[in-house]
Amino acid sequence: MTGGHRPVIVVGAGPVGMSAALALRALGRPATVLEAGAEDRLRPGSRAIFVHRATLEVLDRAAPGLAGELAAYGLVWGTKRTFYAGRQVFARSYPPPPAGTLPHFTSLPQVETERYLLQACKAAGVEFAWNAEVTHVESTTGGVTLRTAAGARWTADYVVAADGARSGVRRALGVPMEGSRSDGWYVVVDVEEDPAEPLPVERVFHYRHPAAGHRNVLLVPFAGGWRVDLQLHDDDDPEELSHGDGLRHWLRAVLPPAYAERVGWASTYRFLQVVADDFAEPARRTLLVGEAAHLFAPFGARGLNSGVADAEAAATAVHVALSAAVPARARAAVEDFALSRRRAALFNRDAAGAALAHLRPGPAEREVLEQAARDAATDESRGHWLDTTPYGPRGLPPGNTIHKY
Repeated sequence: MTGGHRPVIVVGAGPVGMSAALALRALGRPATVLEAGAEDRLRPGSRAIFVHRATLEVLDRAAPGLAGELAAYGLVWGTKRTFYAGRQVFARSYPPPPAGTLPHFTSLPQVETERYLLQACKAAGVEFAWNAEVTHVESTTGGVTLRTAAGARWTADYVVAADGARSGVRRALGVPMEGSRSDGWYVVVDVEEDPAEPLPVERVFHYRHPAAGHRNVLLVPFAGGWRVDLQLHDDDDPEELSHGDGLRHWLRAVLPPAYAERVGWASTYRFLQVVADDFAEPARRTLLVGEAAHLFAPFGARGLNSGVADAEAAATAVHVALSAAVPARARAAVEDFALSRRRAALFNRDAAGAALAHLRPGPAEREVLEQAARDAATDESRGHWLDTTPYGPRGLPPGNTIHKY
């Protein structure tokens, strides 16, 4: 495929880009996706495993039946537990969702979410150009020109940039990101389920796990395995605790020993908390969505879920702009998208930041946590606070009437 003109081009075939393409097709618009990698590219790690019901509903509006497929493949844990220094301070179990309804969430590896999205895109007639890394962007009031590393030239009336954290489109347009990087390190590990010793399907959070050097530990099941997050102390060596014997040692302390030999992927992170200073460039022809527009710490599963909301909003804005009889109305549609989704991103960045601050307390904050843990034995509300606060505030982003993160 050598390029050409399209009404809309989506850059990036991750879950956000494919969600944008599906939303465009649902509105009756053609959609072409340029992806830097090959169709069979390998994408390591489970990455974004938690898909909210509100996100499932967005995807089902774009591709009816897709939400049910994702929910059926993924799993829902019916119990969540929180411990403080080895003592359980909160536990709650929930009934399974009624038959024929969507669950509150589903948990599955991102590669599987992408597989279902790709199938839905192909069924909807989305056009894909693989091995098409965008390296040059020119956006004017008359449209957008893209050039790829292979030399192909594409033009479009509008572009939706969903090309991830290292977005080539965002860099080419010179849109800066505002925010900070977290101070501390985290080790994130995927382990495969051991059929000989299956674990209860429960989400478990440990403050100051006594067998893990009093580090915080989060255990989250997903279809086929477990995500294990270890929060490191300030003087820890991230490389030592993410490889070899150092990794296996602490895994054996928090899971049955056999799981330490079933590691599928491990990595270290210091989380970025950044938001683009504008979600559309000055000509209002290129719209930024997902990690091309914002990066959050993972607490509360705000990344993929807010990205899908971005994608639907961008597709709607482009649809209105293409239908507009006058340029001012087209520009206003993109302006509304940029303002509303940036407002939501700032909310999510601050909410994830509140979770980060809670998980790295100073001496005074540590005493508050310890007092809450003591009180939890007689006051369930204190245990509930300890259980929910590591994921940040759960209210609605300003102006957002659909998504609760």
